Amino acid sequence: MEKFILALDQGTTSSRAIIFDKKGSIRSKAQKEFNQIFPKPGWVEHDPMEIWSSQVGVAAEAMSKMGIDGANLAGIGITNQRETTIVWDKRTGEPVYNAIVWQDRRTSEFCDELKAKGLDNLIKKKTGLVVDAYFSGTKVKWILDNVKGARKLAEKGHLAFGTVDTWLVWKFTAGKTHVTDVSNASRTMLFNIHTLEWDKELLEILSIPSSMLPRVGSSSEIYDHTSPSVFATMVPISGIAGDQQAALFGQMCVNNGMVKSTYGTGCFILANTGSKPFESKNQMLTTIAWKIGNTTTYALEGSVFVAGAVVQWLRDGLGIISSSAEIETLASQVYDSGDVFFVPSFTGLGAPHWDQYARGTIVGMTRGTTKAHIARAALEAIGFQTAEVITAMERDSGIAISEIRVDGGASANNLLMQFQANILNKPVIRPQIVETTALGAAYLAGLATGFWSDIEEIKRQWHQEYRFDPIMQMAEVERLTKRWSEAIERAKGWAR
Repeated sequence: MEKFILALDQGTTSSRAIIFDKKGSIRSKAQKEFNQIFPKPGWVEHDPMEIWSSQVGVAAEAMSKMGIDGANLAGIGITNQRETTIVWDKRTGEPVYNAIVWQDRRTSEFCDELKAKGLDNLIKKKTGLVVDAYFSGTKVKWILDNVKGARKLAEKGHLAFGTVDTWLVWKFTAGKTHVTDVSNASRTMLFNIHTLEWDKELLEILSIPSSMLPRVGSSSEIYDHTSPSVFATMVPISGIAGDQQAALFGQMCVNNGMVKSTYGTGCFILANTGSKPFESKNQMLTTIAWKIGNTTTYALEGSVFVAGAVVQWLRDGLGIISSSAEIETLASQVYDSGDVFFVPSFTGLGAPHWDQYARGTIVGMTRGTTKAHIARAALEAIGFQTAEVITAMERDSGIAISEIRVDGGASANNLLMQFQANILNKPVIRPQIVETTALGAAYLAGLATGFWSDIEEIKRQWHQEYRFDPIMQMAEVERLTKRWSEAIERAKGWAR
């Protein structure tokens, strides 16, 4: 019987399931969008039960398309939107509140209080993270402080906290297993990336009982098996990694200094820094990439909060395109943006600025500005933001980055990828399989079950699909970069 790996890719706007064979080829996939909930400006939530039902639904759909069942699965890999925070009752499995999404800004003022107390340096040293509403810790505290009865239940040991991977494992094992991996734990602002343990001092600062926390495993091990009620047979859940770390692994950026950029709802740039955490001097995050066996690999990360989401906004908010794919055609109608710059800081600015009060701005418009100029400026904004992060990484590490491996939905946009190569003055390489997030989770799961023998076998499966070389004059690169910096300054601090 031929065996496969099922990768569950639980993202910010959709749940996906992709089935891979031994060659790392996609054999089947299914996807379902789910509701985005915006209770107040700056607040973003998901329904945890909808996350679960959509994820289990697409898994069944992908398998039924191939006519296979659980007996054909050698393992399940889970990759997930990171930092999104779910708290549920261990006794019933019912969430006490909606999932608070990574984009949510409701804890910004509390983050300011932590900084005012001078705790940001302590937190950065232990976790590698800057103090920001982006991370899970302050979201857990908010739920305990604001949901009636939640803190009392937590203190009695009745509540569980998890990022989305933890929630899915809990549901797939029918409440038997409460676990996460090091890559997701490292995004909570509660985990010490040096000792690889939950940090008691940080839990005290945020008033979070340790009884809520999952066990932290490696990124590639058999955590448990699915409940027979899910696939009619018990399938090993054997790989977990946060989506960006999974993409770094799926791109086979397994050597020190290799970089990938994933263009999804946000844009996330990770550089493999090897077996030692690298303390950033340029507002990058130090994060755990993965742990396989006893070896922990670290990365530098720059997070751009809004990338593909700006295209969604042009579609749903402004209505100037009817599908996301249309943006390339529209933007191609003009030679350049006509000196229009679009800073899409709808939920603040991430790296390297970390301004949670920045808001979106479009500057430089005239009567001659058309929707094509705005579309082009939106695409270029993704490129500018990515370039800022990669330049800061080079300053941090002292390593001249030679190429960028790209993936995610917007990496299919040739206009954006060419602009990215131009503004970085570096080659941008798109692989044959751009589903690298799911692929990374599949590889981690397959390594744990022996489906793939080792990383060397997997490396041979990575192939380039297209290479974009820079073609813009350096004088023009410098002019555009300077104008972008001026536009960014106009967006900063707006909501303070």
